Amino acid sequence: MYHDPKLKRGLPTDRVVPQSVSGKVRRIKWGLLALCLAVYYGLPFLRWDRGPSRPDQAILFDLASVRFHLFGLEIGPREFYLVTGGLVLATLVLVLLNALAGRVWCGFFCPQTVWSDLFMLVERRVEGDRRDRLRKAAAPFSVRRGGEIALKHALWLLIALVTGGAFVLYFADAPTLLADVATGTASSTAYGMIATLTLTTYGLAGFGREKVCTYMCPWPRLQGAIWDPEALTVTYRDYRGEARMSAKKAAAARAQGIPAGDCVDCFACVAVCPIGIDIREGPSIACINCGLCVDACDTTMGKLGRERGLIDYETWTNIERERRGEPKRPARLIRPKTVALAAAVLVLAVGMPLLIAGRPEFGLGVAHERNPVAVVLSDGRIRNGYEIRIANASPSAATFRLTVEGAAPVTLAIAAEPGSEAEALTLTAAADETRKVRVSVFGRPDVNGDVRFTLTAPSGESVATVDRFLLPGS
Repeated sequence: MYHDPKLKRGLPTDRVVPQSVSGKVRRIKWGLLALCLAVYYGLPFLRWDRGPSRPDQAILFDLASVRFHLFGLEIGPREFYLVTGGLVLATLVLVLLNALAGRVWCGFFCPQTVWSDLFMLVERRVEGDRRDRLRKAAAPFSVRRGGEIALKHALWLLIALVTGGAFVLYFADAPTLLADVATGTASSTAYGMIATLTLTTYGLAGFGREKVCTYMCPWPRLQGAIWDPEALTVTYRDYRGEARMSAKKAAAARAQGIPAGDCVDCFACVAVCPIGIDIREGPSIACINCGLCVDACDTTMGKLGRERGLIDYETWTNIERERRGEPKRPARLIRPKTVALAAAVLVLAVGMPLLIAGRPEFGLGVAHERNPVAVVLSDGRIRNGYEIRIANASPSAATFRLTVEGAAPVTLAIAAEPGSEAEALTLTAAADETRKVRVSVFGRPDVNGDVRFTLTAPSGESVATVDRFLLPGS
């Protein structure tokens, strides 16, 4: 990685000190940074009316009752497989974005990038831009320098504290928890989570930065497997930029008919790179596709009166075409691969909410006991045993009515309570509970055949299932 040799004395060689840059890409990144931070800090305070005695926070991860509330959707323990579906959906979205524009997620939306950008903004405001920071790092320590360092770290810790505090608000009613945290009455778990998130944000965004993106994150390691030559990625037009030389030398060389490139070797693209790589060395898995080098190079080309785009978002297919002297073609964002990925994303994104919305809040399962299959009682009636499974997926306990019908009149009783024989049983299941009950069904031999079990909820809704009523020797 490159650092100004005149200014790096005494500075560790593995430290990346990015320079600020202005331009179209940088403005887009500032806008998205503000949007991401507003969403993260603001979402816990959005309200959503779910009716009386129900939480009214739009997004709430209620760990106590193991229920996730996402606006109109409610995910309980029985739907926890949807978390796997959500992870698959997130992976498909990342792969789709990679097929369209490489590591654009990493460069614009990743939390590590967003908070690192915010921390670097604070650093520049307090200590100055790249050259100022390099000069101060090489200069003798002073009281003023100590004050700047203290102020920077205080602001970093404040941002990290607000970040950790905002995170816990997703796990309880935000206004209530915020007041409890401020007054010191929140639980030790809440303070522990805030402390953990504060320290990780402070460490990763303040010190880890490019090391997280290069070494800790698994996504760069996958780029070799999913790299797409049709994706728009940050690339250097070497056929146009080489051979590198200063503007004066390039003018003299061209006057003598010697080939000279547009690149003046100013290292502006390296100086602004938050990862510390030189994009002119070719595609790199460490590149997060943030495009800051595009702004830096365009600025230099503008000052020299040369065409922009020496470094640009371009497909590798077009780079090779231009290198061969062929005209480039528009980027093929719509192609079989991206269509298939987009279709898979759409199916999951639409299918999972529909699956949640269409699920019943209770269910009934019946399994006939096998030993014994049937028993003849002293009064001539036949007894069959069944295991009844009542699934209550609602967030509160519910009392159900279980009935059974056959070809002839039948009664039923809880096996463990012989005196409970009746035409219907009342059974209670706790919230998110699957209750198993052994039930005996009594009937004359002419009941032989199917019997229908019906479970009725307090709301009047019912579900039914059919099983066999067997005779001895069947």
